[in-house]
Amino acid sequence: MTVAQSRVRSRPTRSDRPSRPVWEEPPTRLGRAAKGVLVGVVLLAVLFPLWVVVLTSVSPSPAITRAGGLVVVPDGFTTAAYAELLSGGVVTRSVLVSTGITVVGTLFSTIITLLAAYGLSRPGSFAHRPLLFVVLLTFLFGPGLIPTYLLVQSLGLLDTYAALVLPGAVAAFNLVVLRSFFMNIPQDLVDSARIDGANDLGVLTRIVLPLSKGVTAVIALFYAVGYWNAFFNAFLYLNSTEKWPLQLVLRAYVLQGQPIPGASPADSTLDGSGGLVATLAVKMAVVVIAVVPVLLVYPFVQKHFTKGVIVGAIKG
Repeated sequence: MTVAQSRVRSRPTRSDRPSRPVWEEPPTRLGRAAKGVLVGVVLLAVLFPLWVVVLTSVSPSPAITRAGGLVVVPDGFTTAAYAELLSGGVVTRSVLVSTGITVVGTLFSTIITLLAAYGLSRPGSFAHRPLLFVVLLTFLFGPGLIPTYLLVQSLGLLDTYAALVLPGAVAAFNLVVLRSFFMNIPQDLVDSARIDGANDLGVLTRIVLPLSKGVTAVIALFYAVGYWNAFFNAFLYLNSTEKWPLQLVLRAYVLQGQPIPGASPADSTLDGSGGLVATLAVKMAVVVIAVVPVLLVYPFVQKHFTKGVIVGAIKG
């Protein structure tokens, strides 16, 4: 064996190199076991309530009666609660209202936040420092409930869907996050676009937004979840029950214990097997309808939480 061959063989291969920093101690068996137990406990704490809610919503009335309330072990299956809720009644209407408010509000808030964040991120923009100071001031001082209500009333927005969107159209936190991201975009890209004749709108749409897909998706998700789960503004500003979003209906069913109009206190309607649908199953079905859309959307946006912070970085 030559000296060169011995040197090549003595070099550590990629598989021999440590996969962790040299200052970090290798994990012990007890540490790995403890981490596994902790993750399992957290996962159980998250999934068990969801399991109980979903299972109760699809359980017939006798199974709920035998369980004494919430069902933990499957004992029969029926979708009568969902059929009753989505048969064109108040829940169906509230789902359509919440969907419309979420879509329109998310688009409006995201567009306004993008425009404001881009303007505040440009050093030469008009009055960007005073406007930024006003935005940051909202972190310390809120307008208050009564002044906000009086403002909405004076603008004639009471009992309108605009009252659910306009008062909270721009979140200061989301605006600051987008502004910080826009400021990290290389100025050379912006200057090259301006040399090619692009105006501010062209720079925003052709340069800034393509580099900001990740963070924009995250901000849009924040707005969408906020509009979907919001009920307090609707509770304050909406007087007509037919305009209620899903969260207000959920509050009426679950917190106040109000059954479906026309139903008895214990039961509401017949299920597929001829039995009665328990009010508890209807309540849990409303909870599922309110929670599932967010659970379905989140996995498609989750990857952007980590990608959004590195997209647009200078590659050397």
